[in-house]
Amino acid sequence: MARKSILVVDDDKPQRDILQEILTDAGYDVTSAASGEAALKFAKERNFDLALTDLKMTGMDGIELLQHLLTMDKSIVVILLTAHGTIDSAKEALRRGAFDYLQKPFDRDVLLGTIKRALGTLDQIDVEILSASPKMEAVKKMILKVARSSSTVLIRGESGTGKELIARAIHNQSPRASDMFQAVNCAAINENLLESELFGHEKGSFTGAHADKKGLFEVADRGTLFLDEIAELDVSMQAKLLRALQERRIRRVGATYELPIDVRVVEATNRDLRAMVADGRFRDDLYYRINVLSIDVPPLRERREDIPVLIDYFLKKHTKNTSRLVRGLTTEAKRMLYDYGWPGYVRQLESAIERAILLCEGDMITPEDLPTELRQESEAATTGGFKLPPEGINFEDVEKNLILQAMDQTDYNITKSAKLLGLTFRTLQYRLEKFGIKKPDGKDEQEEEPE
Repeated sequence: MARKSILVVDDDKPQRDILQEILTDAGYDVTSAASGEAALKFAKERNFDLALTDLKMTGMDGIELLQHLLTMDKSIVVILLTAHGTIDSAKEALRRGAFDYLQKPFDRDVLLGTIKRALGTLDQIDVEILSASPKMEAVKKMILKVARSSSTVLIRGESGTGKELIARAIHNQSPRASDMFQAVNCAAINENLLESELFGHEKGSFTGAHADKKGLFEVADRGTLFLDEIAELDVSMQAKLLRALQERRIRRVGATYELPIDVRVVEATNRDLRAMVADGRFRDDLYYRINVLSIDVPPLRERREDIPVLIDYFLKKHTKNTSRLVRGLTTEAKRMLYDYGWPGYVRQLESAIERAILLCEGDMITPEDLPTELRQESEAATTGGFKLPPEGINFEDVEKNLILQAMDQTDYNITKSAKLLGLTFRTLQYRLEKFGIKKPDGKDEQEEEPE
């Protein structure tokens, strides 16, 4: 595992040199800066795992530096060093996102212990979330940061990207880890039953309510409640959830009294909630209430560095559950897995590996052991185009689909889309008009013609 990188910032050279020596001896990769301005220059050139900065410095102070660093890299962990007279300022820094502060003169062991506490949990998360990509490493650091608070967290990502895994990691790294983690898929429960599932009900409150029942808010008391697919809540449930989050109290179905709750709520969605707010399908007050902290989980196609790590993990997992002795994959099989688009994300990759293990006749997985869709896509790529199916195709549908993909990738920039498709600006403009393709939010496409 690579050494953790630390940025030390202090305008007092003797203090800076002491810190660099202590941290270097402890095995960290240390970069030191004599001012906040110099620290920002270093931060623009590389990503640091942690910044250790003095609070009071000439020029830019520690709080201002903290804000700049978090703007540049939301995943960086910041610890401040403060003198006795600046404790209130240090506490303000905590409210603004600092991990902790240490009062001068600090003890060497306390310093190293605080840094280890800040960075060590990242190693713990590595066990829960396998990855090698910079995007997922940034997600892990965000997990560590948001886990410390009790604020609501909104996890955004396409279906199958592992949002519940992220939610569990937040719980496991939080002060609530010893208490309950409860998960519910809001789209999987009938809306008439969801209120009872979340808030509970009183005996006799409706047909079939033969006894009092605790809802998940009560069951997860002092723990974490994960609400998946929150965009699927109807407007009535949105209002009730908003009240529970704001008042920290709930009312069971059929009850005349309220119960206090102490629950950390984490939500997830694969939908664009801002667009739903604009369309009137999601309450704006609830959106701003749940979007206090947010984590965006990238799809597998945007973090291909993780594919080898996941392949190795799934091989070990599924060979253990069978009597097959599969050592690995042939070079061609690996290439097919690396190049595939993975519309089904991590779940699809796991399914492909499990299937290949069961079908493999030797000790190495070959392309023939992989699902048909992977082989077909690989064949199309090597022949330089599409393979025409026996039943034929609708050419205009294919053309329109490719144009939509290009426009989506470029945020509806005609110039960039034309370049992706190998068309001139005016040719693509004509085809957009022909197919009636417009930007989803109704705004005009970017129509500047390339020079």
